[in-house]
Amino acid sequence: MRLAAAALLLATACTATPPPSAGDFDAELAASDWRESLVAWRARADKGLRADNGWLTLAGRFVMKPGANTFGTGAANDIVFPKGLGPERMGTITVSPGEKRVTLKLEPGVAFRRGAVEFHETVLRTDVETRDWVARDRLAMHVIEREGRYVLRLADNESEVRKGFRSRVWYDPDPAYRVRATFVPYPPGRKVTIINVLDEASDEPSPGYVEFELAGKKHRLDAVGDDEGLFFVLRDATAGETTYRPGRFLYVAKKPEPGQPFELDLNRVYNPPCAFSEFTTCPLPPKQNILKARIDAGEKYPPDRAG
Repeated sequence: MRLAAAALLLATACTATPPPSAGDFDAELAASDWRESLVAWRARADKGLRADNGWLTLAGRFVMKPGANTFGTGAANDIVFPKGLGPERMGTITVSPGEKRVTLKLEPGVAFRRGAVEFHETVLRTDVETRDWVARDRLAMHVIEREGRYVLRLADNESEVRKGFRSRVWYDPDPAYRVRATFVPYPPGRKVTIINVLDEASDEPSPGYVEFELAGKKHRLDAVGDDEGLFFVLRDATAGETTYRPGRFLYVAKKPEPGQPFELDLNRVYNPPCAFSEFTTCPLPPKQNILKARIDAGEKYPPDRAG
């Protein structure tokens, strides 16, 4: 599991990225301007979640075996898609781990498209940041490589989950959770062990931690990833009560200057993809990022769904 691109979603593999971050915050930002900016950010987060091939559209996650993997809606396939998403046999995906190569070959009469270009056979890119979305009618899919395993993600852009989703749910904006923080870098090479919801462990780079004060007490959070920002996986005392039990995310788009105060807006804590789809593999917070304090701010759980 790679978290280097975590902020661009953390490597879970959909076009719907985490909510965009404001980066550095201006402690003197007028309350009205701050509130307007936060509301706009939340609206973008909601829109991104609803996007084609986004978290709400996911309809399957399949770990493929080396060699040939047949797929389609028929029960005889190695990978069985839900009914209504195409023919019984759609094609074969051949995984060649030694060559780090994944080839998609479709059955006669079946065509997919990459963007506007139709094809019947192709090599699929599998890196998280350059993965190929290929599509047929309402169906879209891609393959990613993780720790030597090749995983097919399936999206149904007419899924009932997407149709029935009303909105993300947020705490009211609260300026008390605009906290002054300090970034403390770790020496190069520092790693943090991250466990995901499948109980898989990986050692991720940690650029440093932030310290801040909340309700008169000091706290700190380790960041993970190696991009230009700071990404946090955290849990607080609201987990399982008003917020998502496994934890939430927070992202700062640009690393603050070490030792220089900056504003960390906890109103921008948001839910991981696993809060919206069973077909994702989200990281859990490391023990040092489990806070005893309550953060009654940011995104709540569950989201608002029809029915």
